[in-house]
Amino acid sequence: MLLLAIFAIKIPTIQMTYMDGSFYLTDKSFEIGWIHSVEKEPWYETYGIEKGDLHLTETKFKTFGAGVPSDKEVIRSEDGFIHMSIHEKFEELRLTVSENTKTTLYTEKNTIPLYEFIDNHETVIFRVEKTPLWKIIRGEKIDEIKKQGKST
Repeated sequence: MLLLAIFAIKIPTIQMTYMDGSFYLTDKSFEIGWIHSVEKEPWYETYGIEKGDLHLTETKFKTFGAGVPSDKEVIRSEDGFIHMSIHEKFEELRLTVSENTKTTLYTEKNTIPLYEFIDNHETVIFRVEKTPLWKIIRGEKIDEIKKQGKST
């Protein structure tokens, strides 16, 4: 029975794919952080699984500027950031990793400086996938990215 369950059960997971591989994030949410190219301040976006889909749930930044949503709810905070509640659904998130902006992935247990492990200007894709339990057990986890270096 247990063996059958491992093959039959599918769990919504966040899959991160890039040129050299893919990883499953078993957390229900993650955060992407970078340094804004114009204002040179940190910017963060939080994504999660809602009803089996990928959603941008929150963004936080230091100052308002071009491209900042003006019609979203501002969440009160004391940490020096402006927090906004977003709740936008995405089929997938395509993210270009950059050494200049220090693109970083944050999960519950890890801080992964993607720019140190993935080639500059390479695209990383995040999407929700209903993944068989056996594939999650067998597959590489995000922790494994630290063991890899950039391709040469």
